[in-house]
Amino acid sequence: MDSLGAHPTVILPPETGSTYRENAIAKARAVYAALSVSALGDDSGLEVDALGGEPGLHSARFAGPGASDRANNERLLLELHGVPPERRKARFRCALALVRGPGDVVVAEGVCEGRILEAPRGGGGFGYDPLFLPDGEALTFAELADEQKNAISHRARAAAALVMALRSGGNWGG
Repeated sequence: MDSLGAHPTVILPPETGSTYRENAIAKARAVYAALSVSALGDDSGLEVDALGGEPGLHSARFAGPGASDRANNERLLLELHGVPPERRKARFRCALALVRGPGDVVVAEGVCEGRILEAPRGGGGFGYDPLFLPDGEALTFAELADEQKNAISHRARAAAALVMALRSGGNWGG
């Protein structure tokens, strides 16, 4: 199975959907249309309750177009300044879309609940990982070993849901 990096001429559409699901389907459809092979698209983001669900769909661009992980984290901490720990509930959400043909789309979602810390911890992971403490864990996503993070993450949960959907023979449409 190839990654998209093996096909530099394939251009993904901009993330203009109103849901992670729409963005994931659009990406998978673009790859399917370009290569005529089954394609998996994903979209994910961080939703913070105290910010009305932001950064959400705009997680990668929270501090502006082309923003670095550091800039996005700094903006998140600025927006949450003074918000007490009990009000920093958040979740990572991921949608995966598998396009196997023009009318054959299977979509699954996964969520990992947690909260946002007041300062980053850990040097692993990427994005908001140093600020996200998953429920039931003592370590942030950036502190967890890759195997542990991959076992509980929103992407892992979306992938497990996708496998279940495929095993059940479902075509969940898109």
